[in-house]
Amino acid sequence: MRHVFAVRIGPVGFRVGSDWRAPVAQLESLYRDYPAPADGIPDFTVRLHAARPWRRVIRPAVTIGGDYVIPDAAPLPLRLGLLAAEMGMNLQMALAQRRYLLLHASAVERDGRALVMTGLSGAGKSTLAALLMARGWRLMGDEFALLDPETGLVHAFPRLISLKNESVAVVRAAMPGGRFGPALPDTPKGDIRHLVPDAQAIARMAEPARPAVILFPAFGHRRDMRAVPPSETFVRLTQASTNYTALGEPGFETLTRLVTEVPARAIDYPDAESALALVEAAWEAAA
Repeated sequence: MRHVFAVRIGPVGFRVGSDWRAPVAQLESLYRDYPAPADGIPDFTVRLHAARPWRRVIRPAVTIGGDYVIPDAAPLPLRLGLLAAEMGMNLQMALAQRRYLLLHASAVERDGRALVMTGLSGAGKSTLAALLMARGWRLMGDEFALLDPETGLVHAFPRLISLKNESVAVVRAAMPGGRFGPALPDTPKGDIRHLVPDAQAIARMAEPARPAVILFPAFGHRRDMRAVPPSETFVRLTQASTNYTALGEPGFETLTRLVTEVPARAIDYPDAESALALVEAAWEAAA
């Protein structure tokens, strides 16, 4: 690869190589406060390359490669190179991470306890995580919550927060001093803009936390909150995990421990203020 960037996010190191300078320059800027991989050795490699030599310059298209790939994944235009890099890092984790049980979830921490939020795309996980970070919670992650099978603790993985469509304006209003990446219009998931986690999230990303509450948020509904029984929580979390099946018995035991020890609630909300009030209510109820 002509251009290379390396970074450690939580306990995981990445090396991103690219045929083009632009995606690597954006990564260097947005992850400028993050450390390098431990001992200089990354856990995963991502490659952003042209499928044919002429596609580097003629209608340049980014093919996502790396240690683990999806062969039939469609390339992205070069203007979405940053998004391709982020997708490539997600892909490595989803396909190959075996040290932790991965939950497709956002997570924040307060007083040493973690709040884990998971749900369908569009539920508002990323927006809520960013808004809670703006209110002083420690962001532990936006894309994945890393659950340690040995300890039951959640480990931080504070990647860039991927905000989509209307949520960009909501979070920008809440965080006027926040550091945002370039606007990425017309992606497969709409308009995207990344938010850099704050200094606390980066400085404390080696600190795990004990899971205290599991939330299933759902945007676009009348305000409501209800308890979710462990059996339903278990099923929902197996659907939210990218490596539950691959982990086998340790995955089953880890998830069983989580749902039997940690209360879960579903919250429906029509706007951000309602959601934040419901989060605080769920948090206080679990104290």
